[in-house]
Amino acid sequence: MEDHRIVDLYWARSEKAISETADKYGRYCYSIAFNILHSNEDSEECVNDTYLNAWNAMPDQRPSKLRAFLGRITRNLSLKRWEKYTAEKRGAGQVSLALDELRECIPSTERTDQIVDDIVLADLLNRFLASMPAEKRRIFMRRYWYLSPITEIATDFSVSESKVKMSLLRSRNELKLLLEKEGVEL
Repeated sequence: MEDHRIVDLYWARSEKAISETADKYGRYCYSIAFNILHSNEDSEECVNDTYLNAWNAMPDQRPSKLRAFLGRITRNLSLKRWEKYTAEKRGAGQVSLALDELRECIPSTERTDQIVDDIVLADLLNRFLASMPAEKRRIFMRRYWYLSPITEIATDFSVSESKVKMSLLRSRNELKLLLEKEGVEL
């Protein structure tokens, strides 16, 4: 079913919206949640919570890109669950590893009052991503938005893990230079 028709079902408050969403985007949302949580049960629960949040968000808002809308909800729910879980039990995983990799080129949250307004930073990041070649951007997004493991990215792009690591390193360095150039304190 086409996205606009699924959104119409949400607006009509039809329960069929949930089943159509699950059929079309269930695996997509699950993969986002699983990359963050590494737990089948927690991932399934986040996906179900995604459907509930989508149900509650519409009709107040009408997403133009349903896939991105659902992906963002799933990612945010999964990160909240991960933060809660790791607060209780500090575990290693892709989330902490990916965030550590970005630490050198993303402003510290401890100095929020010294950092450029969030809107300006978001604009810089969008410009940075738009300037990247497509494959390099997709690798960067897979790692730092979807939090995919390097081995999975290498397999999906049919390249070596070392190529993925080098691409990510170069991208982080380029991002760091851009942010420094624009006066963003790191």
